[in-house]
Amino acid sequence: MCIGPARVKDSYLNIPNILSATVLTGAEALHPGFGFLSENSKFAKMCNECNITFIGPDSEAIDKMGNKSRAREIMIAAGVPVVPGSEKSVSDYKEALKLAKEIRYPVIVKASAGGGGRGIRIVHNDAEMVKAFNTAKTEALNAFGDDTMYVEKFIENSRHIEFQVLGDNYGNIIHLGERDCSIQRRNQKVLEEVPSVVMTEALRGEMGQVAVNAAKAVDYKNAGTIEFLIDKHGKYYFMEMNTRIQVEHGITEIITGVDLIKEQLRVAAGEKLRYAQEDIKINGHAIECRINAENLKRGFRPSPGKIERLNLPGGPGVRLDSAVYQGYTIPPIYDSMIGKLMVYGEDREEALNKMKRALGEFVIEGVETNIDFQYMILENEAFKKGVYDTSFILNELKFNY
Repeated sequence: MCIGPARVKDSYLNIPNILSATVLTGAEALHPGFGFLSENSKFAKMCNECNITFIGPDSEAIDKMGNKSRAREIMIAAGVPVVPGSEKSVSDYKEALKLAKEIRYPVIVKASAGGGGRGIRIVHNDAEMVKAFNTAKTEALNAFGDDTMYVEKFIENSRHIEFQVLGDNYGNIIHLGERDCSIQRRNQKVLEEVPSVVMTEALRGEMGQVAVNAAKAVDYKNAGTIEFLIDKHGKYYFMEMNTRIQVEHGITEIITGVDLIKEQLRVAAGEKLRYAQEDIKINGHAIECRINAENLKRGFRPSPGKIERLNLPGGPGVRLDSAVYQGYTIPPIYDSMIGKLMVYGEDREEALNKMKRALGEFVIEGVETNIDFQYMILENEAFKKGVYDTSFILNELKFNY
């Protein structure tokens, strides 16, 4: 169904057009995907008013947790440890400057809505704040239609650990373990793995319960992700909640055997969770590499164009989620992701070797890609040892993007 011109504000952010297309097709339900309106409470509410099942949480939960500044307030009230920062949204750079002096630099300016690394800037001093705040605010408005901002302390040398949660309409909420998303650039994830090498069974149980408690605080339904930062001292902080399915959900599916999208559909259809917490077991190790059309030599600039030649990897323990084909033209307007390459191994070493083999089989000609860059990560000695944090690409690989 055509929902409008290519620009997102005219199509994927155009609520009337999307709802009209849904009604015209006679669809019972709508899955919002990863971005655009997936965390928009107004959209979820309008779906409900049009008798369309929104495959995700209800609008009230999105309103509470999808807006990251409001989520902080709720988590503080629920006793969940949060990163020091603004308890409410920040209206302008002057207010941000005042707060930064209180919690001390470096700080991170973040959009209350959305995700994917957009509307985020790390600020080290007063001189950087005005431009960083206004740029992030404009970026957030263009990407999510919401320029509400907040400010928090930037936890240096931290691990980015997120917990997958799943809830039904009957008060049952479980977690499916963690994902380590610390390998990232411009606050966008590049490679994820599960389980995290820094996780112990005791810590997983503790953080998992905190994640479940956080979800219960807003009576959460369907799939969601509670994101934490773990500092160099092993202390963890709630960062935000993504009130949607994550791009990297596939590696959780691989190591738990739970089809998260299927469970989303079952919950949306009013069925009870088929799993209790004790049913969730983590088996083996899984890694995801995000394969993007981008030019490393030009600062990871997107590389749109026609795929002239394509060979996809395969074999036991290899999964590729992608929609591209030979002859497909990657447009310049949307995210540059080509596909999500995932592998499973009985242990981390096997998964690493399998991923390198799969990357070697992945041939894409016609556009620049980050496949060689993923190789660089996997071959790095610190990464092989599991000694890395969110500054890895900048400090270890020396990519000053």
